[in-house]
Amino acid sequence: MVTFGDIFGGEPAVTAAAPGRVNLLGEHTDYNDGFVLPAAIAQTTTVSMRANGRREFNLHSADLGRRTTFQLDVPPARQFGQYVYGCVREFSAQVGPVPPLDIFIRSTVPIGVGLSSSAALEVAVLRALSQLNGAPVDATAIAQMAQRAEIAYAGVHCGIMDQMAASLADDRSMLFLDCRTLAYKLLALPAGSEILVIDSGVPRKLAASHYNLRRAECESAARALGLRALRDAPGVESLQRLPEPLYRRARHVVTENQRVQTAVAGSDAPSFGALMNSSHASLRDDFEVSITELDLLVQLLQQQSAVYGARLTGAGFGGACVALCRSGTAQLVARDTLAEYNRSGRRGRLLVPLNQAAA
Repeated sequence: MVTFGDIFGGEPAVTAAAPGRVNLLGEHTDYNDGFVLPAAIAQTTTVSMRANGRREFNLHSADLGRRTTFQLDVPPARQFGQYVYGCVREFSAQVGPVPPLDIFIRSTVPIGVGLSSSAALEVAVLRALSQLNGAPVDATAIAQMAQRAEIAYAGVHCGIMDQMAASLADDRSMLFLDCRTLAYKLLALPAGSEILVIDSGVPRKLAASHYNLRRAECESAARALGLRALRDAPGVESLQRLPEPLYRRARHVVTENQRVQTAVAGSDAPSFGALMNSSHASLRDDFEVSITELDLLVQLLQQQSAVYGARLTGAGFGGACVALCRSGTAQLVARDTLAEYNRSGRRGRLLVPLNQAAA
């Protein structure tokens, strides 16, 4: 296995890590100032770095087998470097100067499946920069810098859910987050349940998808209603004057916020699963971010007797599905679901280690 020393020689000055995340409820609500309910996953991104005494930053991704260079006023040519570059620029502007560095990245977070490998990278980079600088930065500020870096330098007009999850969540709890106030609390999973995540085998790229379009549609709907954000809509009945497709986009956001709040108020595993099923139907029909493969995978999961509920997770247009299963059954559920799903040559796969069980 390639190490920092193999690429740059010697040892790094600091090393930091951050997890990927899976979102259980609250999809496409974060950039509408709404409510979300993600959990961290066991897979992490680790970033090692040290000052190199040169003029350029040297960046190596062990998993991609790629290397790139940049300066503070000369962005990297490779896309994977843009996330790191953005974090360096944000940290330099908000916290303190950053000298040219050798930066080594290793990650077990799957890329392009909706588990927020980008936020894991951003938060890990910012944590390492904070250590190197000797100036502690709180978790919320790190998430905010990471979000700005992704918007300004990677071109994805994202909300803050992914970065807050990477910065604050753990893989034993759910993170309830108010995306307007950034108030949060950690909650236990429904008793007797565990999380299963399966990749559909269809990759998706946020910047190349309709993600930015969906956000623009939501903003247009809020303006038409005279609202700061769709989070402020009092209910579905208040959306009636919106034209299509803005009505359905807004209806998804309003009902999805309601689903999160219902879950947080207290839901047992069957009730939580029913909310997940409703969420997927809304994402499919109202927000139109699902695809045939995701719908099939969700259907197969929902047919399993040990599954309380299932839905796509992440922005959609490919990627992964998440299911809430009865404790101790997820491996069997994954085996049976994938056997059927892959029967026609698809390439679905189990993603998340099954360590997220509630007592």
